[in-house]
Amino acid sequence: MSDHAQKSGADCAWLHYARPRPHWYLTAQADKDALCVSWNSIRKAATEKGAVSQGRFHIRGQHDFETVEIWRFPSSQAAYDHWQALVEARYSEFFAFSNNIGLEMEDAVK
Repeated sequence: MSDHAQKSGADCAWLHYARPRPHWYLTAQADKDALCVSWNSIRKAATEKGAVSQGRFHIRGQHDFETVEIWRFPSSQAAYDHWQALVEARYSEFFAFSNNIGLEMEDAVK
């Protein structure tokens, strides 16, 4: 992580693109439900620490992914911590993904 990202108190936008991996569809429903409960508790914990979910959207058009989640975190470290918690809860085992972050610009283009 860059020094600017670590030291900046700027909000951080996190774009999380995802699609289920093939073996997600072969996973027993009870196991899927348990995983979803775990992942949703991680999302809830993030909001309790100041993150704001802007929603989850279905993607259409020329894209490799099925959905995008848009979040705002108080810092890039908070976004990273959220992602690490999801990885530790096996999320990346079942979903292909691409993550992008962006720090809030100090001087908006006018």
